[in-house]
Amino acid sequence: MKKVTFYTLGCKLNFAETSYIGRLLVANGFSIAGKGEKADVCIVNTCSVTDTADKKCRQAIHKISSANPNAFVIVTGCYAQINPAEVEQIEGVDLVLGAKEKFDILKIMHSLESKEQFDRVQVANIRDNNFFEPIFSAGDRTRYFLKVQDGCNYYCTYCTIPFARGKSRSASVAVTMDTIRRAIAEGAREIILTGVNIGDFGNGSSERFIDLVRNIDDMTDEVRFRISSVEPNLLEDDIIRLIAHSRRIAPHFHIPLQSGSNRVLELMQRRYTREIFAQKVATIKSLMPHAFIGVDVIVGMRGETPDMFDETVQFLAETPFSELHIFPYSEREGTRALNISPVVSVQEKKRRSEILHRMSQEHVEEFYRSQKGLERTVLWETTKDPKIMSGYTENYIPVTAPLESDKINTFQKIRID
Repeated sequence: MKKVTFYTLGCKLNFAETSYIGRLLVANGFSIAGKGEKADVCIVNTCSVTDTADKKCRQAIHKISSANPNAFVIVTGCYAQINPAEVEQIEGVDLVLGAKEKFDILKIMHSLESKEQFDRVQVANIRDNNFFEPIFSAGDRTRYFLKVQDGCNYYCTYCTIPFARGKSRSASVAVTMDTIRRAIAEGAREIILTGVNIGDFGNGSSERFIDLVRNIDDMTDEVRFRISSVEPNLLEDDIIRLIAHSRRIAPHFHIPLQSGSNRVLELMQRRYTREIFAQKVATIKSLMPHAFIGVDVIVGMRGETPDMFDETVQFLAETPFSELHIFPYSEREGTRALNISPVVSVQEKKRRSEILHRMSQEHVEEFYRSQKGLERTVLWETTKDPKIMSGYTENYIPVTAPLESDKINTFQKIRID
């Protein structure tokens, strides 16, 4: 029985895909290498959202190949799809698989075992990729990540994701619900819906994301759902109202803003204005004052002048968000943003990031304080500390308590102190 090990970088989508590949291999005669065991096959699932991500991928490949010197090393994921020739040149890499080819891993492994000749790089044109199957991560027996959509049709000027993931695609609501039921049967108590642009679920069909959300809300299983990042222009008011009255879907939103300056949003070719974003947040807070709202912001985009950044700071100061996810702009080969000027220096991007990090810390602490003394529902999980259990409330507050083993993987009403 060959032993396989995995190293996953990047988003929850990657973790769901790695988990799927792992289950597929185990079901066909492989075993997962334990701690300290040498693997026969190493699979690195990469990210390429920034140049820092590329660097981390290269470091991970070196680390895993050094730790398993006789292993067959396979690299896949977004970095492999976008820069296959570069990945092939990294010492220790035996095979490079693209976004579609990674799901042919079982067939590829059988051909390797039979000593067939193979191409070291198997990366097809991403635009030809129509494959989609809802899959979920099962590495944690409590919280599962379910991939309900892949790809993106937006082509924002700074982003390479469409080149790495292809066009927007998803399965039907019925097929997706079948996958959800399988995850619940395996023991999922909380399911996070993930994708590249999940608000675009159903693109090209008569179904929409709200149809999936309604089906989830109608479920009777004791399971909680969270929705990951949704574009402001795709976060319909009907979806917000449905969540506000839902028994199953958590009042937890993750909405990309990227900039509080409409001029920068134009440079990015985003499909909304800051006024639309503000209206979505206002609607959420009017219906769910206790909702957690996470916001993505990019600082130092090419063309972002000091005045434009000040607009973002002022806009955020007037916005009742809970936490910021801050990303310094990273130049990516092949993107249209490279034609925009002026360029923001590394030092200035760092300064702007620090300003927003301080603002984020103030907001998240204020949000936690606002919940003190209120009753919430937590899903308990184990921790590395054998005396402590932890979990998240429905509105994403991390809590801890002394371990009570019979409460692990169960929901409990608590009062936050």
